[in-house]
Amino acid sequence: MSEQIPNAFVWPMRVYYEDTDANGVVYHARYLNFFERARTELLRAHGINNHSVQEEHRLVWAVLDIQVRFVRAAKLDDELLVSAELSWKKGVRQGFRQDMHRVADGELIATAELSAAMLHADSLKPARMPAWLEAKFKNDK
Repeated sequence: MSEQIPNAFVWPMRVYYEDTDANGVVYHARYLNFFERARTELLRAHGINNHSVQEEHRLVWAVLDIQVRFVRAAKLDDELLVSAELSWKKGVRQGFRQDMHRVADGELIATAELSAAMLHADSLKPARMPAWLEAKFKNDK
């Protein structure tokens, strides 16, 4: 059993048939979907709506790199808790840490560390995170 990231946002998920291979084990690429959903819900929990940020402020996020460490297999019908935390910010880049635990036994399933960049939606050129957006993350710490 492994501890979750302290003070991180946690989002519950369940493994569906569509997430698995023929053996009922989560297909490796689907873990990226689970991590993405948790990051999106992290933003929502901080009052940030991706659609509004793009439409009203003409900004988008793009993942620059991601490292996933697979520890245990998640299987069909597993309930999972997926955490997400903004762990650092430097210039136009932000780093996120995530982990995934199985509810039934608390086992660590996978971890992810990634960096993302904020971009101007029209040109896709790098943009600094606006102060109002940064403040939304700081208010909940």
